[in-house]
Amino acid sequence: MLMGALRNILQILSTFIPMKNASWVLTLLLLSSCYSVERNCLYFHEGRFRFISLVAGEMQESIFERKGNLEIEEYKGKKDSATIRWVNDCECILTKLNPTNNQDKRPIQMKILRTKDSTSYTFEYALVGDAKNKQRGTIEKIN
Repeated sequence: MLMGALRNILQILSTFIPMKNASWVLTLLLLSSCYSVERNCLYFHEGRFRFISLVAGEMQESIFERKGNLEIEEYKGKKDSATIRWVNDCECILTKLNPTNNQDKRPIQMKILRTKDSTSYTFEYALVGDAKNKQRGTIEKIN
């Protein structure tokens, strides 16, 4: 049954691509469909983390800790706290507890795109409702 399906796919591909190349295209399709991005997001729901970003041409470091539904961040010697609500295993909404301006009042949506072992993850984030200004970063778990 599988061989028949593969033969049919090769016939369809050969109408658009010369037969000698169709088998290569099919092989590449099969190999790429086997690749999956690692996303073990639950490991990053709690712990201590480091985020390094470029702000106004300077590398800035932020250290934060997540426990339960609370995230406490230290940035430039100041502490700030936010609630964290996990929408699913890999997406959450951060809302500052003590916003100091209108921008701080807007929650941040974060999505983990891929994880690396249990040491770091790549994510994208933006203010809720501002999908066109998504940014990406990498966070390292430090304990």
